[in-house]
Amino acid sequence: MQDRAEQKQTMAACRIAVIGGGAAGMTAASEAAYLGADVTLYEKNPKLGKKLAITGKGRCNITNDCTANEFLQSVPTNPRFLNSAIYGFTPEDTKQLFEGLGVPVKTERGNRVFPVSDNAHDVVNALESRVRDAGVHIRHEKVTRVVTTANDEVTPTNAGGAERVAGIETSGGGGVIPYDAVIVCTGGLSYPGTGSTGDGYRFARSAGLDVTPLHPSLVPIVCRESFCAEMMGLSLRNTALRITLGESKTVVYEDFGEMLFTHFGVSGPMILSASAHLDKSRIGEYVLHLDLKPALDEKTLDSRILHDFGAALNKNFSNVIGGLVPQKMISVITRMSGISPDEKCNSITKEQRRGLLSALKDFRIHTKGFRPIDEAIVTSGGVSVKELSPKTMESKKVRGLYFAGEVIDVDAYTGGFNLQIAFSTAMAAAHAAAYSI
Repeated sequence: MQDRAEQKQTMAACRIAVIGGGAAGMTAASEAAYLGADVTLYEKNPKLGKKLAITGKGRCNITNDCTANEFLQSVPTNPRFLNSAIYGFTPEDTKQLFEGLGVPVKTERGNRVFPVSDNAHDVVNALESRVRDAGVHIRHEKVTRVVTTANDEVTPTNAGGAERVAGIETSGGGGVIPYDAVIVCTGGLSYPGTGSTGDGYRFARSAGLDVTPLHPSLVPIVCRESFCAEMMGLSLRNTALRITLGESKTVVYEDFGEMLFTHFGVSGPMILSASAHLDKSRIGEYVLHLDLKPALDEKTLDSRILHDFGAALNKNFSNVIGGLVPQKMISVITRMSGISPDEKCNSITKEQRRGLLSALKDFRIHTKGFRPIDEAIVTSGGVSVKELSPKTMESKKVRGLYFAGEVIDVDAYTGGFNLQIAFSTAMAAAHAAAYSI
């Protein structure tokens, strides 16, 4: 087997442009360069990894510590397409990659893997160092066009033999810069301030590839009730969530964990995960059911309430309920229970306690919509998987044109899965592109 020095010598003629300096782009560029290709990475921002630096609230959940098979079960959109890529570069491989780059990792609840430092910049710096060590040329320019040319050659991945990549054009001018292969790693439409403005979809469409409808995924939910704004900033932990379609008893999603009330509705880890399971066309029809006391059944909770009331018989209800719910929630729970805030605890009836139990064990919120796609963690939709080879990420229509990461129509639940998709698809594209000629 050739070592990397020998590979570099034999592959020196292969020129590759990687568009986008995020997780997928830096991974693809450095891997292809280590395999011997002459790689140029194009990033329109002044720095690499701008979006990566803010993921996971600045901590960067790089992957999920699970098997490849378990991983695919957490991908609701086109999981079969990812089968080869995920088995080719697994979550364990990602952990070893970063450990080898001097970024020790740890595993937390839900098998989420973070750098021990809890600092996303360590992840960015490690990937950037890998890019530079591999000898990748870095150009901070916006790519404006991927240029293709007619080609009569027929290949296994390009049955029609009609088109192949010729090069790119950039905002810097100077005409077409020739390349043997182009890997598009431009991300989706989420967080446009980081540079994810949909360039990759434009490149795909101009090459004749189908792009599926784009929707927000892993996104906060807008709710009908005004009390969400009243509780803005309140974070709940250890809360159980059920989601039903309308007032039916059919549960479409369940979870347990953290959430946050906002001026428009709800957000937080549990809500972001839930959003990926909801039908976009029916988003205004769901009901969120919160169990604020999941550790207590109704009988035990009623006994707890009776004990609290018994210890404060002559106090107002609103002064005692603070022992059960956070301060910002007192007035809301009071209204939901139907008990007057000034009513003395010694006069509250069993029927009134039933209303309080209902408010605590089945706190209901009605959905209205999703927040805009630019507030989503990932974009659902993208370059159709029918257009790409699942083993190489190469276009079936244009030889030498590859896609990796969020720009493809694959997305997963929160928990490190989407970054792993970026790493795995980038590795597949890099290996295929480096040996493309």
